Amino acid sequence: MAKIQTDRREFVKYSTLGMLGLALGGGIFFSPYLAAKENRLRPPGAVDEKKFLSLCIKCGQCLQVCPYNSIKLSDIAKRAGLGTPYIDANERGCYACSAVPCVLACPSGALNHHCEKPQDIHMGIAVLEFPDTCIAMSNTPLPKGYNDKMSNFTNSVRNVTKLETDLLKKLDEYEGKQCTLCADMCPIENPMDAISMVSDAGGGSKPEIYDGCIGCGVCQEVCPTSIPSIVVKPRITYDEYYNKA
Repeated sequence: MAKIQTDRREFVKYSTLGMLGLALGGGIFFSPYLAAKENRLRPPGAVDEKKFLSLCIKCGQCLQVCPYNSIKLSDIAKRAGLGTPYIDANERGCYACSAVPCVLACPSGALNHHCEKPQDIHMGIAVLEFPDTCIAMSNTPLPKGYNDKMSNFTNSVRNVTKLETDLLKKLDEYEGKQCTLCADMCPIENPMDAISMVSDAGGGSKPEIYDGCIGCGVCQEVCPTSIPSIVVKPRITYDEYYNKA
C-alpha cells in the first residue's frame, strides 16, 4: 500500500510539473501573438493602444449603446486585448453618431471623453488598397444582391435597430447603378471633406481620400467587391499615410 501511495504522489508531482511546464512553454510560444501589434479599428475616442489596453475594463458598455451594432468584444482568436472592444469594418463600420454614445458610456477613460462629435473621431485613414478590383473604375454597375453581406450581418444580430433597417433600405436603392457607395455612404456631416469620386484616366471614377477622413470603416463595409477595394488603416493619420514622402 505504501508503494502505491508513493507512486501516486510521484505521479501527481511530475504531472503537475509537466502541466506547469506546458503552460509556461505555451506562454512563451504564444506571447509574440498576444503582444502582436494591434491592427483593428478601436471605437471612437480610443486612446493610444498601450494605454487603451491598460485602461479598458472590458465592461462592454460601448457595445451596448452602439445603435449600429458596430462594436464587438475580442475573443482569444483575436490575439491581443482579450475582451476589449473593436470594430471589424468588413462587417460593420462606425456610423459616427452625433453624440458619440460609445465614448459617453466608457467609464474608464479608454475612450477619451474629449471626443464629443464625429469630427473629433480619428480611428485611421481610408486607402484605395486594390484599385484593380474597384468596380467604379471599370464602370461596372452594382449587381443584384451586392448588399447581401450587409443584410446577413444585420439579420445575425439580436437587437436590430431602425437605423440599421433604414440603412439597408438606402443600400437597396443603389442596385444596378454605377458604384459611388464609398463616397455616398460616408457618415460624416460633410463627406466631401473626407472622400469623393473623381474621374479616372481609364474612363471610370475612383474614390479620392481627403484629410477629413476619420477612418470610420463604412467605405470598407459597403464596398461591393469580395475583398474590399478600399480599406481603413487603423491608427494612421492622413499626413502619415498620404504625405509620408
